[in-house]
Amino acid sequence: MATTKTAKKKTTTTEGSEPKLRIRVRAYESKILDNSVKQIMDTALRYDAKVLGPVPLPTEIKKYTVNRASFVYKNAREQFEMRVHKRLLDILSPSPRVIEALTNLSLPSGVNIDLKML
Repeated sequence: MATTKTAKKKTTTTEGSEPKLRIRVRAYESKILDNSVKQIMDTALRYDAKVLGPVPLPTEIKKYTVNRASFVYKNAREQFEMRVHKRLLDILSPSPRVIEALTNLSLPSGVNIDLKML
């Protein structure tokens, strides 16, 4: 008795959907990040764009363990960590005016922005 396996195809609706601008904002300090996201949202809403978000993404924590002494006390250690806070914004059907306004936006240093057109 032979069995047949059928492969299921994953359907995506990218052809019929409207374009959107996905913005990922990253920073080490959450207060600066929230102020930057608010500034981006205000700019997008000024040009009548529909904004979805901000969606808080999981905080990325990098931990480093270092010996306190270089030679004698090997059990004495210090731990340091870096936290990277992230937010996600979607702007539905952005006009060229919105994209131009977002590129001319001046944000504080330490804020990293990734733009992707979907």
